[in-house]
Amino acid sequence: VFNHTAEAGNDGPVINFRGIGGKSFYHLDKFDKSIMRDYTGCGNTVNANHPLVTRFIISCLEYWVREMHVDGFRFDLASAMARGEGGEVLQDPPVLWGIELSEQLVKTKLIAEAWDAAGLYQVGSFPGYRWAEWNGRYRDIVRQFVRGDKGLLNEYASRICGSSDMYEHQGRLPINSVNFVTCHDGFTLYDLFSYNEKHNEANGEDNRDGCSHNLSYNCGIEGDTNNPGILELRRKQAKNVFSISLLSQGVPMLLAGDEILHTQHGNNNCYCQDNELSWIDWNMTKQNADMLRFVTHMIALRKRHPSLMRKRFLTGKVIEGKNMPDVSWHGTELNKPLWHDPEARILVFTLAGIGDNEADLHIAMNMSDEIATVELPVIDGKQWCMALDTSLQSPQDIIPPQDQKPFGVNFYSLNPKTVVVFENVGC
Repeated sequence: VFNHTAEAGNDGPVINFRGIGGKSFYHLDKFDKSIMRDYTGCGNTVNANHPLVTRFIISCLEYWVREMHVDGFRFDLASAMARGEGGEVLQDPPVLWGIELSEQLVKTKLIAEAWDAAGLYQVGSFPGYRWAEWNGRYRDIVRQFVRGDKGLLNEYASRICGSSDMYEHQGRLPINSVNFVTCHDGFTLYDLFSYNEKHNEANGEDNRDGCSHNLSYNCGIEGDTNNPGILELRRKQAKNVFSISLLSQGVPMLLAGDEILHTQHGNNNCYCQDNELSWIDWNMTKQNADMLRFVTHMIALRKRHPSLMRKRFLTGKVIEGKNMPDVSWHGTELNKPLWHDPEARILVFTLAGIGDNEADLHIAMNMSDEIATVELPVIDGKQWCMALDTSLQSPQDIIPPQDQKPFGVNFYSLNPKTVVVFENVGC
């Protein structure tokens, strides 16, 4: 965190930089140097592009790499580091380019939270080339699609394909997009489908803190419930998010604890809760062993499919020697995607395997409230096997290759709020 310090706002304590050189280290009001500019929501903002501060930041990073062998950094509210000494947004911030071009940092991974708390939003346009970005647009569209919002297919398809509309024209790649739905800030995955509103009363700020724009859906009842239908839907929605995250081009990021359905009981700002509210209860590994198994096998599915980790963006063009495009889009009928249907909540696509040893994938996502019958393409010399159906109970919800069986027909009944994946094998 190089965007702010613990010295807080105008009346904050003197701990370090305020006493050493506050006029250099912090963004201050142009006319009244006793007033700190706050682009971070924490009372102060580090003046990262002052030459002295830039050198300090880069020296810290180089020390951690050289002496502690740290292999990468994620920068909190990184866009605050793109501001000049007057608070203006710099096209080429010295500190960010200095980090990128440092010889000692050349092998490190650099990840930016590409926004700040004062309205600067640089997802898709963060300075530099090496930087990967937390893709906030991916997060938002996946949350909306999974909860059942309509008419989102065009942008949703772009996001799960690595966001080429944001990165390709800059010469960047799918790996520049860090795809996430939940993180340490905000709802956990289970809470995302358990609460419509934040419940941060325990933080002592009358529920004013934390984000109120969560794009969540409680599945019918706010918070805890014994209703078996709602509990089943919440688990299925969690599996849907894991499936989508690990079927997307780009770099998936999962929040620790989501794989065992960790809950913070609706608190979406637990930074101040060093207690049972934020701690992970490892007994949940037994209570939710089925979810842990699902995520483990979903990761394995991704790792055996290079087509889900392409180095370049998908094009829709036929692959030489494969006689099929790298991606084909469908609706309930083959080659008839519902791009222009404002009510559409179903997306189906076929991904061609890379090389002769990788199976092709046929992926269907139905976030509507109705059963849909989807068509499977016929590929010469191959048979489809069902690998995944999030509507089924464990262990049938995800099946490893050695246990899969050929699917004998070319149609599949897709349940509501469900993701299904087929892999094909030689006849």
